[in-house]
Amino acid sequence: MAIVKMKRLRVVAMAARREELLRQLQRLGCVEIREPESAGEDWAGLLERESSRLAETRAALADVNTALSAVKKYADVREGLFPQRQAVTQTEFFSGEAASKARDASARVAELVQTAAQLQAEEGRLLAKQAALQPWKDLDLPLEQTGTAHTAFLLGVCPAAADLGALRQALGETASELLEISGDKQQRYCLLICHRADEEAALDVLRTRGFSVTAFQGLTGTPAENLRRLEGELAENRRRQEETTAALGKSGADWDTLRLYADRLRTDTALEEGNGNLLTDGTILFFEGWAPADRLAAVGNVLDQLDCAWEAKDPKADEYPDVPVRLRNNWFSRPLNMVTDMYALPVYGSLDPNPLMAPFFILFYGIMMADMGYGLLMLAMGLFLWKKKARGTMDYMGGLLVLCGISTFIVGALTGGFFGDFLSQLAKLIDPESTFALPYLFTPLTDTMAILVGSLVLGFLQILTGMVISFVKKARDGHIADGIWDEGTWWVIFLGGGLAVLGIGNVAGYPVVLILGIVMLVVGSGRNARGFGKVTSVFGAVYNGVTGYFSDIMSYSRLMALMLSGSIIASVFNQLGAVTGNVIAFVIISALGNALNFALNLLGCYVHDLRLQCLEFFNRFYESGGRPFRPLAYQTNYVDIKEEN
Repeated sequence: MAIVKMKRLRVVAMAARREELLRQLQRLGCVEIREPESAGEDWAGLLERESSRLAETRAALADVNTALSAVKKYADVREGLFPQRQAVTQTEFFSGEAASKARDASARVAELVQTAAQLQAEEGRLLAKQAALQPWKDLDLPLEQTGTAHTAFLLGVCPAAADLGALRQALGETASELLEISGDKQQRYCLLICHRADEEAALDVLRTRGFSVTAFQGLTGTPAENLRRLEGELAENRRRQEETTAALGKSGADWDTLRLYADRLRTDTALEEGNGNLLTDGTILFFEGWAPADRLAAVGNVLDQLDCAWEAKDPKADEYPDVPVRLRNNWFSRPLNMVTDMYALPVYGSLDPNPLMAPFFILFYGIMMADMGYGLLMLAMGLFLWKKKARGTMDYMGGLLVLCGISTFIVGALTGGFFGDFLSQLAKLIDPESTFALPYLFTPLTDTMAILVGSLVLGFLQILTGMVISFVKKARDGHIADGIWDEGTWWVIFLGGGLAVLGIGNVAGYPVVLILGIVMLVVGSGRNARGFGKVTSVFGAVYNGVTGYFSDIMSYSRLMALMLSGSIIASVFNQLGAVTGNVIAFVIISALGNALNFALNLLGCYVHDLRLQCLEFFNRFYESGGRPFRPLAYQTNYVDIKEEN
């Protein structure tokens, strides 16, 4: 339950064994390769960055992912929410034959996808031509016919609101005739026949009234003939699309092969990224990196087998910001990685907050949710994720749902809540004389003030815990005086305030412990200031301390507020269902209302709990800014690589 200790690696190896070295380190999955930072000018003059096929590998991975998307779409592959991973050996994973088969399948699918895209684009163009010709289907005039030696034929459109009679009257001084072929709600489709000598004059008259000329370049024959030809082309296009879609549907047989190859390329991409951090002169190569101290023996064994020269050292304090961070926790605190990852990792050399935060986070969530029914639902969801062997964030979420579900059930048992007052309302519907109710120690509706006080007390305890952690850290780092003045002063003030309220420890009527705390605050706040700054520092310390601790403690009132709101909303929906007087209607309305309440509180309690930890608790001691440990390792989304016998 701590931050894993890291060792800085420096490795010199033969360049000829680069591939073998990287593969072995990738198999171990515990070495992060970094670009050398400590190489001096002599090194820089001798070594160059190792060439990498990273761009090529990424492009191949993108092609395979595109093929997988196409297969999933056209072959109707159903993975489910938690797809099962295929177990393969390392030999199968790195098989050249499997890779060749997958490349052929990927190329074949890519060609089919390209063909489908071209056919769809062609269909769009054909449909556009068909739509453009449809209004002219009654025109019994070849489209390539533009007139005779003395007469011009012009196709055009004008607004539907245009008065053709007025247009013909306006053309009266020209040797021309305007014929309407068809019309719709937007436009009128017309044929203008005019003497060539009057063509420009006629067009000038019509353009001022919204007329525009339409031309069908490259088309011959009448519109009706072209429409029949387009119908045939569309039928052929759709037939070819069906064939292409059917061929893509059959590519579902390549699904597993493509997925295996995608993981192979993803793993090769990670290897090439590591390869890009190597320096070489063509004969030797050099790199730096990080490895967990407890895996150093295994790493050293691989390096020795490959005749590498290497050293491993503990990082210095000034290197801590650059040291990668890996958290190691037990089953209880490990799900809280979800919270830490969302906020920020701790800097190397500081404290892992998960074991310190876990009891408070889980307890506070249970207090806010506080319902046995909701707790059972959360427990069932968590066990479902565990059974499905969820990974990453979903794995953390499953563990968190189990732990918070247990605390929710326990607090719900103390408050007598099971989907609000569902059971008592149901009992009354069945027997109006029933007085059945679940036993409880306290309820949010009748003991609101007691719950509020309890919430503030729990908040005060968490803040004190954070102060103790901060004090211990300062003492460990040799700054015990700062711990006494910064945390110890407020402990004395808190103790003195409590004794003063209880009337204990007064001397001659004066609360001496409280006075001692105030004196410590005055002295401690100005210990690093000079001159008039000592005065202003005192006022600043008093104001910031009092308002800060008061506001932080009051933030924990949200524990009571969410418990109360969740209980009331559940009871309201139960009462709405009970008003119907029908058991079935009651169950339906209550189920819908509780489902909504559960969904809102599931997220709302998490967000408020997260806020309490990150702002009120972490603010006391947490040093954020760590970067995650990203070792060279197998990168798989679809398969699990098992060790060979």
